[in-house]
Amino acid sequence: MKERLSDLSYKDIFDAQFTLYAGNPVIKNFGFSFVAADPSLLTPDCSPTGQWHLFCHTFTGIYRLDSADGVNFEKPRKICGRAMRPNINLIDGRYYLFYERTRTLMGNALTLLGGKWKSEIYLTESCDLEHWTSPKLVIGQTRPFEKDEYGQMISNPFLIREGDKFKLYYSCGQTFIKDCGFTEPKYISYAESERIGEGYVSRPEPIIKPDPQSEYFNLCSGCLKVYKLSDRYIGLQNGIFQKEGKSHSAILLLSSEDGDNFEFGKVLLSNQMQGDSDWMAQYVYASHLTYFNGELRLYFNARNTSNNLKGREGIGFCSAKL
Repeated sequence: MKERLSDLSYKDIFDAQFTLYAGNPVIKNFGFSFVAADPSLLTPDCSPTGQWHLFCHTFTGIYRLDSADGVNFEKPRKICGRAMRPNINLIDGRYYLFYERTRTLMGNALTLLGGKWKSEIYLTESCDLEHWTSPKLVIGQTRPFEKDEYGQMISNPFLIREGDKFKLYYSCGQTFIKDCGFTEPKYISYAESERIGEGYVSRPEPIIKPDPQSEYFNLCSGCLKVYKLSDRYIGLQNGIFQKEGKSHSAILLLSSEDGDNFEFGKVLLSNQMQGDSDWMAQYVYASHLTYFNGELRLYFNARNTSNNLKGREGIGFCSAKL
């Protein structure tokens, strides 16, 4: 049995038969938030306690939820406020949590009244998942395409290690989605550094732009999660697209020889009814692919409807045995 995700091939992922977990969503929106979103996970082999650890965000910040099986999660514990879209990493025995840092909750709310959005990518570190360093800025706005009429959005960080360098993928720019009443990330780019916590230099141009001819990201690019396999890179992109007068999102499997230029492989997971539940009826959003004990799990968040009053986001997963 192959031990790590990096041992798998593109064919392993492409041919995997994913099945939705019957008990989805495993995490529903909690507290005063309408959303629980953007899961990022540590599998038990990367845990100081041998558990699954899931990081996600709500309107009030980033939370950690622990589980013995990755299905039944304990009470959320808050990590930090003014924070969303987390990405947790274990590198050389230390935990690095990258995330999108926003303005205050009130400042974010003002965007619904016409105010401009502002966010950047920050980092906090820990040796035990309990005690965290003071957050510090990692990537701010340095390229013209990262800022527009809606403000400045630098979001959806996702780190990979490339030998003695680090590559931090991120979303940027904004597209207003009419039926939602809010913006979604327009472009995907990345920045590189020789030091994990500082010195990142962003590409002069994005690597993925919205494509009016694309069936799956004709509105905007969403976010991208990149994994280096034994024979190439894969990307999991949740593009935002318009179909029959409504916006939707699905998770796409992409492939790349260099981590820069990605080609469409197939739709990995589409928006749909799950039995009698509409929890993922209109949008399937940001995902995190894990591999543990011969099982692939794709955790993701989904939204039932674009309606601002009725819309709810929760987190579920689908899995495949190899």
